[in-house]
Amino acid sequence: MNDVHRPTLETVAARAAVSRQTVSNALNAPHLVRPETLARVLAVVGELEYRPHGAARQLRTNRSHVIGLRLEPTVDGISGALLDRFLHALTEQAQQRGYRVMLFTAADDDAEIAQYGELLDVLQVDAFVLTSTHHDDPRTQWLSTHGVPFVTFGRAWASGDAAPPVQHAWVDVDGAAGTQAAVEHLVERGHRRIAFIGWPDGSDSGDDRRAGWHRAMIAADVAAPRSLDGLCARVVDGVGSGSAAAEELLASAEPTAFVCASDSLALGALVTARAHGRATPSGEVTAVVGFDDTPVARAIGLTSVAQPLIDAAERAFGLLLSEVHGNRPRSAGGWAGHQVLLQPELVPRESSARPAPRGPD
Repeated sequence: MNDVHRPTLETVAARAAVSRQTVSNALNAPHLVRPETLARVLAVVGELEYRPHGAARQLRTNRSHVIGLRLEPTVDGISGALLDRFLHALTEQAQQRGYRVMLFTAADDDAEIAQYGELLDVLQVDAFVLTSTHHDDPRTQWLSTHGVPFVTFGRAWASGDAAPPVQHAWVDVDGAAGTQAAVEHLVERGHRRIAFIGWPDGSDSGDDRRAGWHRAMIAADVAAPRSLDGLCARVVDGVGSGSAAAEELLASAEPTAFVCASDSLALGALVTARAHGRATPSGEVTAVVGFDDTPVARAIGLTSVAQPLIDAAERAFGLLLSEVHGNRPRSAGGWAGHQVLLQPELVPRESSARPAPRGPD
């Protein structure tokens, strides 16, 4: 689009029936705009394909309107799709407000921190979005110490007896609620021996998902707390490890259903469960529930827990703009509106459709 026909701030304001300042606030400080007005303005921005003039905007605001985000390597191509979807939604949010997402890679946390310094010095990046948070996360400590705006997709995890985590803006999905819903779904189908295949101890999100399974099993009164240890496997993420864990649990604990911490683990468990089902005279197949609702889960009929990634990206970007504009809480107790825990949704499919096989609990 050439400059003659390029829509202006005034064009957007007239079409949305708001002031020029309201349009500016919607793009740069959305926390100042009422939700219904913000939605109307952003709809007009998309309709008119309005984009602020980059050079003039940078001179006026002394900001680059560039956001940095580390692109993590894909391990198996299944669970990696989760962050791809989040990144796509975040990029859409950024473009609507005249920002760009700068992707970079790093081997570990220290290398990522080194990239922060370079991107701040060379490109004058305004802020960062972090993923895969964990306890004692040095990245959040570094950014907080240096006064750099950031938001994380993943909460600030506590680390037991260590000092409290750095307080910061974050958006996360309640993994424990997701696995609890999975167990409740299976209990309704008549299952009692429900095993959990998760990640090794120390994985914060993995521990959270295992806690939801444990809580739901106790609430359903289907097993004593100590007996649940025999129904739980802790393995690295992957289809192969999920399959091997399911094989061992079927031999030792004879579960009728599996709840898994990821779709990768669930796919492995499903392959093993179907093989065992074909080997039994009745042909009964163990139920399997995954987590993340990846395209693979939808393609093979795997029941899974879906994360609200579009909502997460929208909320994260709104919090990030608040950080960029200095609207962060001034006290430890003021972080409530800046730390958002979203609820996932269980999506039932064929892998858990059959009722539990008859037999002893």
